This record gives sequence, C-alpha cells and structure tokens, in this order.
Amino acid sequence: MHPESSRRRFLTTLAATAATSAFARDWSGQNPERYPDPDVIALEPEFEKLIQGSAPIRLLHTGMLWAEGPAWNGTCKYRVWSDIPNNAQMRYLPEDGHVSVMRNNSNNSNGNTFDWHGRQISFEHATRRVVRYELDGKVTVLAEKFDGKPFNAPNDGAVHPDGAVWFTDPGYGSMMDYEGNKGELLLKEAVYRIDPGGEITKVTDELVKPNGLCFSPDYKKLYVVDTGAPKEIKVFDVVDGVKLGKGKVFAVNKGALADKKGKGGSDGVRCDENGNVWASAGWVGDGFDGVHVFNPEGKMIGFIKLPETTSNLCFGGPKRNRLFITASQSLFSLHVNTRGAHFC
Repeated sequence: MHPESSRRRFLTTLAATAATSAFARDWSGQNPERYPDPDVIALEPEFEKLIQGSAPIRLLHTGMLWAEGPAWNGTCKYRVWSDIPNNAQMRYLPEDGHVSVMRNNSNNSNGNTFDWHGRQISFEHATRRVVRYELDGKVTVLAEKFDGKPFNAPNDGAVHPDGAVWFTDPGYGSMMDYEGNKGELLLKEAVYRIDPGGEITKVTDELVKPNGLCFSPDYKKLYVVDTGAPKEIKVFDVVDGVKLGKGKVFAVNKGALADKKGKGGSDGVRCDENGNVWASAGWVGDGFDGVHVFNPEGKMIGFIKLPETTSNLCFGGPKRNRLFITASQSLFSLHVNTRGAHFC
C-alpha cells in the first residue's frame, strides 16, 4: 500500500526538516513558527491542497494525564474530550479559549461523539458501558452487556444516519473494577452496533484489538484501527447499513521510525469530505508521532508532526475545517483546507 518511493520521499522530507523538529519548537506561543508551519509536511502534492499556508499548529491546553476521545458539539459549539486517568471530561470554548472540567466523574470515559439530536454519547471504561447524556441532564445506558456478559471496556464509536451507534470493545481499560471482574476480558474483542431500538449485534470480531473507527463520507465503508499486531487500519464494506463484509488492510502507518521499535501505530481516525483518512499515530517518537493522512487508496500523503504520543482527533468548528487532536497530556488544533466528512 506504501511504495518504497513514497517511503524514501518521507525520509528525505523529514531529514530536511530536522532542524525544526516538533520536539525542538517553542510551544509557548511566545515565538511563533514561520509560515507555512514546518511541522505540517506534504509527502505527496495532493496533500498541499489540504493545507492552509497561514495556519499554525496550536497548543490549546495541556496538563492532562492521557487525553482522548475529542468530539465537537455543533449545537453549543464546544469541544469535549476525555482525561481518562483523571476521570474527567474537559470542554474547550473556541470563542475565548476557555478550558474547564465539564464532568469530574466520567466513569473513566474514553471516546465521545454526538448523535443527530445533539446528545453526547460516551464510551466508559470503569462501568464497561455505552451511555448517552440526555438534553435534560439524565443519563441513558445504551449498552452494558452482550450475551449476558459485561463488555470489556467500550472504547470509541460513531453514529450512523439511521441512528445506530457503532462502537469498539478492545479491552483497554478493563483493569477497572466491575462486579468483581478486575482485569478480565469477558468477551472476544469486537465491533458492535446498537440499533435505534436498543438491540445490540456484533458486526465483526476478526480484529485483534479494534480501536478507533469512522465511516466514509457516504457511509458505505467503515474504517477500523487494529492496535493489536500487526497494527493496521482495516476497511470494511457496510452491507445494507447494518452489517459488514470481510475486512481488508487499508493502510499501515509507515513513519520514518515505524520499524525501530515495532510498536508504532494508529488509534483514532476520521474521514474528510473527500474520503481522505486522517489517523493519529504514536508510541515511536519524533518522525512518527502525530497525524498520518492517507488518500482513499490508502497511500500516505501527509504528516502533521507533534511532540507527544497522539491518541485521537476529529474535525470541528463552524465550518468543520478545524482539526482537533488529543495527544498524551495536550489538546492541539490545526485549520485545514478541507472539512470533516461528518458533524463529529
């Protein structure tokens, strides 16, 4: 999926920008980088069309323990994300940059999204369940068991136009106590679908550790990150809107250091309106950690270099052209010259 010529180009580009490493730049905002931002790197000419030359990577907030699950509320116009170890959900207001704790008992939620009615849906580790926050503040449990067994630790999810919620259950976070089952994987790691009527079905369990997921712009494909070996992004055809065909490899993260430790990979993914896949990348170091961008054929075309292990991302803002990125302890953003395929 990634020709050797593209890999050589990637390495050459990184070497040329070594002096402006994401680890070396000043993130205080007191000494801005020169435009175009040197850490937004076009590996192929097609990525240049997706870049705003006068848009810098911005560090919006730092101080979390593990930032995850960013989602954009298009009604109230704020960004929510999880700080899993601190058991909190955070909120960012773009009009003045204000950051606050929105919920200080989130049941160690990981992923977040919003449904078509503007209601937040969260995927909780501590309770091993999927919940929806109603507009009146009440909490509705959408899923907590399958085949009579508690889920391992719901991780990330996406909402289909028919109202169904699709989510992954890889087991990360299952060290939380739940009915005395500490650290146990009670179900085979899988991807599930919650029907609008509440019925839960398993749509695939062929991945080792299904993690981040997103739909293509037309909802005919589902991209799922497998963080188990060999750490790849897979794509499935969505059949009749409710089932999945057999998966195939869409892309493998091929950063300059991807083979150095044998553990670098993706986590969260989102599609833009043209079908490009924007994938977080981390756990390797400088030259790999950040955002890897793939065209619809699975070819890596761009790289956003960040100084922290990157966990997840999503598009937001009034025009859906602002990329919000969670990475280790921080929240970053970058305005781009495309829009997210979906509202969250």
